[in-house]
Amino acid sequence: MSDLFQAAGLDENAPQPLAEAMRPKHLNEVVGQDHLIGPDGPLGRMLAAERLSSVILWGPPGVGKTTIAQLLADGTGLAFEALSAVFSGVKDLRAVFEKAEQRRSMGKGTALFVDEIHRFNKAQQDSFLPYVERGVVTLIGATTENPSFELNGALLSRCQVLTLNALDGAALKKLIKRAEDHKKRPLPLDEAGREYLISLAGGDGRYFLGMIEDVYGYVRGDAPLPLDQLKKLISTRAAAYDKSGDGHYNLISALHKSIRGSDPDAAMYWFARMLHGGEDPRYIGRRLVVIASEDIGLTDPTALMIAGEAVRSFERLGSPEGEYALAHAVIHLATAPKSNAVARALQTAKMAASQTGHLNPPKHILNAPTDLMKDQGYGDGYIYDHDTEHSFSGQDYFPEGLDRLKIYDPKGDGREKSIKEKIAYLEDLRARLQGRKQV
Repeated sequence: MSDLFQAAGLDENAPQPLAEAMRPKHLNEVVGQDHLIGPDGPLGRMLAAERLSSVILWGPPGVGKTTIAQLLADGTGLAFEALSAVFSGVKDLRAVFEKAEQRRSMGKGTALFVDEIHRFNKAQQDSFLPYVERGVVTLIGATTENPSFELNGALLSRCQVLTLNALDGAALKKLIKRAEDHKKRPLPLDEAGREYLISLAGGDGRYFLGMIEDVYGYVRGDAPLPLDQLKKLISTRAAAYDKSGDGHYNLISALHKSIRGSDPDAAMYWFARMLHGGEDPRYIGRRLVVIASEDIGLTDPTALMIAGEAVRSFERLGSPEGEYALAHAVIHLATAPKSNAVARALQTAKMAASQTGHLNPPKHILNAPTDLMKDQGYGDGYIYDHDTEHSFSGQDYFPEGLDRLKIYDPKGDGREKSIKEKIAYLEDLRARLQGRKQV
């Protein structure tokens, strides 16, 4: 079976990084993805049937996407063509498709592996469709970004999306054992040192093997390298965070839901994670303003003021001092009583407006600046609320022919408790003033 080095025209004895030297030769050697490659997994079943379908491999860096693609092609007898969307264009795609057509005419199939497929634009992605549909190529796309956002719906409909997991501690420990077998000597680290390396890996096997290679290169003997020296050799890894990619949306979602769930500790953790990853604090501030109305509303009217002032404070102070104001807002919002009554009221009102947008306001609440409008009945019967006993006339303000709608329905927590009581009082008063029983 050909492997990646032979496919690239390399001698296996040539100098190469440890991650390349240890690249699996069989699918069952891939670690951390048993849900895909096991006997009951989709890839395991494809190999057992010796029939490969077009797939999109979605997962973080260093978890085996490229390796799996090569092994799938080998295991199903397909010729393997590899492209990177970073370096390839339409000309490269056309050349691959022409070779695949030639192979197909001779009864040979082609597996086309496209790394970072999300970097192809819409037109380039569309160019795959006829060749995938006719079976000229079996597409294996690899992406670190959410395919739902980055790939065309037409292309997604022709591929099975398979999610690869970041490598957990057990998988990374297997890589240590394999590295020791490959190097034919123990990794010169004690248990604390090994756990430190695992904590830095972030689930990235390629990066993890790179750190292991650094340790082997630094320590010639088998005596364990002290943890303090290891920390000087291997510094803390930069946060894995793409401000314009999937991580951006995942972390802001985690922050939002932690605040909604009234967990200030988790909320502060995700807030710090975003700052550490280089997120623009102003973006976080804007989301805090949204949360103040969407998830708190009138249960705590100060929430919106604090969120807004936190954003203004950051704009005045910048980092790092302005981050204290944002942290203030995060904790306030997380500990505030929660209600989505304002958000639900807006959605209900929008729906009603879309369905009844043809109805005019009742004439009694329309101004009549001209005699003609007065003759048409504009303003007739309007009662000035401030002149009434309760400063409340109880008139209807919905369009004629539209029954009253219950749009704002407060839960009754926090400040909304008194609002709910006031609304109930006014509803009863309206019924009495209109001379009818409240429904």
